[in-house]
Amino acid sequence: VQLQASGGGLVQAGGSLRLSCTASGRTFSSYGMGWFRRAPGKEREFVAAISRGGVNTYYADNVKGRFTISRDNAKNTVYLQMNSLKPEDAAVYYCAAGSTALALRTRADYWGQGTQVTVSS
Repeated sequence: VQLQASGGGLVQAGGSLRLSCTASGRTFSSYGMGWFRRAPGKEREFVAAISRGGVNTYYADNVKGRFTISRDNAKNTVYLQMNSLKPEDAAVYYCAAGSTALALRTRADYWGQGTQVTVSS
């Protein structure tokens, strides 16, 4: 699976961005999908994951209530809607695919390239 992320950019604190990640191949719906991020000087951290059919979602505590992950299996795309952005959300965001959404919380099988999110205060 090849993953291509897009949608990053510069936004003011309190603003919104929507990230997209499109997968190649015809097996997209076989994978749990997720988003991770890495801020400068910090380790990569889990952000959100969604199950194969889109029914179950999981979020890191620090984004819960502000970020929403969704997927469109017909378009081979997973989204991350980010609202009420804070300066501490600034990072390179990576999409990932794994066997299940739960497994993605600690391990991904495939990674996309990152997309930069910058939040100005």
